[in-house]
Amino acid sequence: MSDVLEFAGVGVRRGGNVLLDDIDWSVEEGERWVVIGPNGAGKTTLLQIAAARIHPTTGVAGILGEVLGTVDVFELRPRIGLSSAALAERIPPEEMVRDVVVTASWGVTGRWREEYDELDTGRAEGLLAALGVEHLADRRYSTLSEGERKRVQIARALMTDPELMLLDEPAAGLDLRGREDLVGRLSVLAEDIESPAMVLVTHHVEEIPPGFTDILMLRDGKVVAAGPLETTLTGENLSAAFDIPLVVDRRGARWSARAE
Repeated sequence: MSDVLEFAGVGVRRGGNVLLDDIDWSVEEGERWVVIGPNGAGKTTLLQIAAARIHPTTGVAGILGEVLGTVDVFELRPRIGLSSAALAERIPPEEMVRDVVVTASWGVTGRWREEYDELDTGRAEGLLAALGVEHLADRRYSTLSEGERKRVQIARALMTDPELMLLDEPAAGLDLRGREDLVGRLSVLAEDIESPAMVLVTHHVEEIPPGFTDILMLRDGKVVAAGPLETTLTGENLSAAFDIPLVVDRRGARWSARAE
């Protein structure tokens, strides 16, 4: 089994709808994967399985050496860093930014009666600094811009020193400046050999940070192509994923796509 993720014949069905169909996919330690595809392709569902938030209907999903269905997910989830819109919606708007990050230590959103020591607080502040938002530590979460919130969410996802980092559309809703700032910071994270394996979901190849190594393309819940970015991110594969003729360009370490 892969050190990080090993999906074999994974499928998800809900109310007669097929969300994922016969997915074979593996992620090894040190790899940085992009998952791309149109709306409804199954990207978020795939990430929910990888985060041990849902179980597949069919197939086997191995996560960090464990198999879903045979392991206590509440022991598995703290080993996984997750940044997603669904998780962000559960953050109390009046929570202090420092507490948004530090509460990940207990796997909760919203500080209550749990206690944290100086090591916890110091790590939270260090992560905020690494994401360029240390000056917001005493601000309320509701007062932040969308770009600031995204960076705080990523700091929170890193709080438990996870073995796997999952990012569900981290650049969604950001303007150009916010997107480029975030892409740059994710690139630094991706190129750090001490960082965990990473999986980033996006709709846009322009959002792929330098340092990412592999790509998985989905359409209608099925794999279109998977493999190293260098050889797999082609106009032919991307066109098949989005069902429109596309041209893929690369300049330096950045990618772009346009209609043919």
